[in-house]
Amino acid sequence: MKVDKKKLYHFPIFLEQDEDGVYIVSCPSFKGCHSYGKTVDEAMSNIREAIALCLEDEDPNQLNQFIGFREIEYQAV
Repeated sequence: MKVDKKKLYHFPIFLEQDEDGVYIVSCPSFKGCHSYGKTVDEAMSNIREAIALCLEDEDPNQLNQFIGFREIEYQAV
């Protein structure tokens, strides 16, 4: 799959921090596209590499369109 080098693509990224302080990043546009880093910058750099690998197999124009992010409130009983 050839990615158009002149087109700017935007992908959503989820960023979390685990109990050890490691930053976990995921790109939900691609199945299994996850990475991590000791800092936010390192994690973001690593997810860019993961996205580049995913783009070797996926056509970005055929991916689901990201609409938004919502939270729900849940009170445990």
